Amino acid sequence: MDVLQTIQALREELNKHNYNYYVLDNPTISDYEFDVKLKELQELEAKHPEYFDENSPTQRVGGAITKNFETVLHESRMYSLDNSYSKEDLLDWEKRAQKILGDVPLEYTCELKYDGASISITYENGKLKRAVTRGDGFQGDDVTNNVKTIKAVPIQLKGDFPPKFDIRGEIILPFAGFEKMNLELIEIGESPYSNPRNTASGSLKLQDSSEVAKRPLDCLLYSLIGSNLPFASQFEGLEKARQWGFKVPKQAQLAKSMDDVFAFIDYWDIHRHDLPYETDGVVVKINSLQYQDELGYTAKSPRWAIAYKFKAEQVATRLLSIAYQVGRTGAITPVANLEPVQLAGTIVKRASLHNADQIQKLDIRVGDEVFVEKGGEIIPKIIAVDLDKRPQDSEPTIYIHSCPECETELVRKEGEAQHYCPNFYGCPPQIIGRIQHYISRKAMDIEGLGGETVALLFNNGLVKNYADLYELKKEQIIPLERMAEKSADNLINGIEKSKEVSFERVLFALGIRYVGETVAKKLAKHYKSIDAIAKATLMDLVLVDEIGEKIAQSVVEFFENTENSITIERLRGFGVQLEMGAHHDTTVSDLLAGKTFVVSGVFEKFSRDDLKKAIEDNGGKVGSSISKKTDYVIAGENMGPAKLEKASQLNVKIISEDDFIAMLNG
Repeated sequence: MDVLQTIQALREELNKHNYNYYVLDNPTISDYEFDVKLKELQELEAKHPEYFDENSPTQRVGGAITKNFETVLHESRMYSLDNSYSKEDLLDWEKRAQKILGDVPLEYTCELKYDGASISITYENGKLKRAVTRGDGFQGDDVTNNVKTIKAVPIQLKGDFPPKFDIRGEIILPFAGFEKMNLELIEIGESPYSNPRNTASGSLKLQDSSEVAKRPLDCLLYSLIGSNLPFASQFEGLEKARQWGFKVPKQAQLAKSMDDVFAFIDYWDIHRHDLPYETDGVVVKINSLQYQDELGYTAKSPRWAIAYKFKAEQVATRLLSIAYQVGRTGAITPVANLEPVQLAGTIVKRASLHNADQIQKLDIRVGDEVFVEKGGEIIPKIIAVDLDKRPQDSEPTIYIHSCPECETELVRKEGEAQHYCPNFYGCPPQIIGRIQHYISRKAMDIEGLGGETVALLFNNGLVKNYADLYELKKEQIIPLERMAEKSADNLINGIEKSKEVSFERVLFALGIRYVGETVAKKLAKHYKSIDAIAKATLMDLVLVDEIGEKIAQSVVEFFENTENSITIERLRGFGVQLEMGAHHDTTVSDLLAGKTFVVSGVFEKFSRDDLKKAIEDNGGKVGSSISKKTDYVIAGENMGPAKLEKASQLNVKIISEDDFIAMLNG
């Protein structure tokens, strides 16, 4: 056998042993024997660098240094899941799905919801190509070198895998590994890590991959994304992923009815404490991929999946004081300062009190013994007071009347739960908050400028609004605390680069109340420029798809304000994009203007996403469900029976894929 054949045989054998040990939990050789073979391969590769392979088992030990993690766009967005907290919520979700699909029998895949760091891994021709963190769902950080060190992640697949696909999963830190890491830290006098989830997430961003390799990270995979995948259901997909070499949790189960789903939840609500990992709920997915395609997505979540969250852990502690925070919109949030207490794996010192009504409803007072839980296992909140332990000299809580930052008298609009500081342009936290929003990742994404630096710039009198950023000079920044020449260069360069950010993101960055990412995209696409939006009347705005009166009123008020108009003119002078550029506007024609289409079924010449894009690029609108406003249903193979019936009832015209192509050709 020649050297290359020996190297390839060793790689294949070591990959197989890795799979047996870390995926099947069934080692067939000892650790010593494995290490001997790995060392033999390392020596052969060192002598023959011409046979280097980035996917060799020897590369799992790490060594690559990543100074800056490249931001990468996800080819398919990583959505978040809607949460449910009761079986009634799940039944409501099922009804919503059946309203779209019709009264068809549904099967579900039930999977445990592991608490870790979400990851998307791309494979091409069976080899690990790239691993990207979830980020904001649209883009994340390239952490390929670090993920390759995780033994449960295959670097070479086996079997009948497709040429290219993404697999989604969760990077986790098992309890045993977490405890071992903390014991080692305590022994050398260092502070232990707070919880497994944050430690797993932080591990992915370590610059030295050899340090990541030392951590006992695991990876549990649950979803395959790609074209023409060789299965028709979620459960089949999990089986296929196992066959190709992925570590897919064995707890996943096919449920024939919602009663089966409830049985799965009841079982794991008790037995989750026996698992070696953190889990906070169950993910329920409609099993059929065709039905998933039919149901599609809301702006944030798939309609075909939902997370059932186990009842949150509760603890009792003492309320020491109440502080009041001012947000960027002026909203006041009362915050409880608590006697530190361990809750769901973390030390909790603070909890949200939401608003004055919540304080009054619970009659919360300083000195009270209170019950705290993590709402959705994430944000701590006070849910009740132990009145039996209330001090005799207890005084009712009186909500503040003036802003804790600028002392302006607070206002509370009719029908709103929160108090607001109306000093929009003079209250420091509001000014700092708006600038922090402007520079944030989903908005202008200014590299080299973080939230703390914004506060530093404001407190030193260098910026009073986000337009001031474009007048900053390097010599003004260098004298600031924690600022060196390179940091100042990065900041100035990041600000300059933000002038290339597309109009829809600029519009979001302006911080108009109620104008989030999705609304900003709608307004940008409809009006094409800031000037057109500024001139729009309340009625004009309400007529735009998905823009309600509350949003429209907020937009009108924003552009009526003289100070905002001055800021926008300054941004224009600095070269910030205030209209849709030709490369951002994908409009091809207005052939379908004024027409609403619903897409249903499986197509030969288009993917569903391409079909929807073609509709929008030619001026049409894509609807999620059939209504009186629907003009056409484009029907593919296996069109949902509920949509077919509703189209017939409402006399909506049903056309084929070829009819649609003919329509585009005039």
